[in-house]
Amino acid sequence: MSGPLVGRTRRSTVAVAATLLGMSALRTGFLAGVPRRILGRWRWPVWWVLPVVAGLLTGLVMLVLAGAALDDAEIDAHTGHATAQVLAVTSMRTSVQFARPDGKVYRPEVGLAYPSESQVGQLVRVEYDRTDPDRVRVAGRSWVQGVVPAAVTVMALWALAAPATWWLRRRQGHVE
Repeated sequence: MSGPLVGRTRRSTVAVAATLLGMSALRTGFLAGVPRRILGRWRWPVWWVLPVVAGLLTGLVMLVLAGAALDDAEIDAHTGHATAQVLAVTSMRTSVQFARPDGKVYRPEVGLAYPSESQVGQLVRVEYDRTDPDRVRVAGRSWVQGVVPAAVTVMALWALAAPATWWLRRRQGHVE
């Protein structure tokens, strides 16, 4: 026999194809961020994006509750009581005005915290921070009323993100 394969063992076509396939396909590790070649395209392992985004949104919801709790603590430390008149109601806030004990009428710029079914012209008992009258809430309400909606939001978020993550991870784990 003559030629370049003299003195060497011949490998089967299947073994050569497997070697070439192993050389052309990159393997990805856990969150390696290394692209894989699938059917002539590069695909990044993106299954981890959904849990990261869901985790960030969960953190934001927790920060909102913590901020509301801190505002309530400030109001509780320097509580003033008044009767406020509802001036405007929108989906984002309820504007009110109330008279402080010194006779000064005050309109908080950020509106009323924890409004519930308020109507324009309605009189509402409010509690406010005497040192910062911009912090005002409906009397008898606190950040605790926001726990249930926040928990439902977080549960719905993860109920959508977990199966989608599982599906993406499973889909990217198989060569199509």
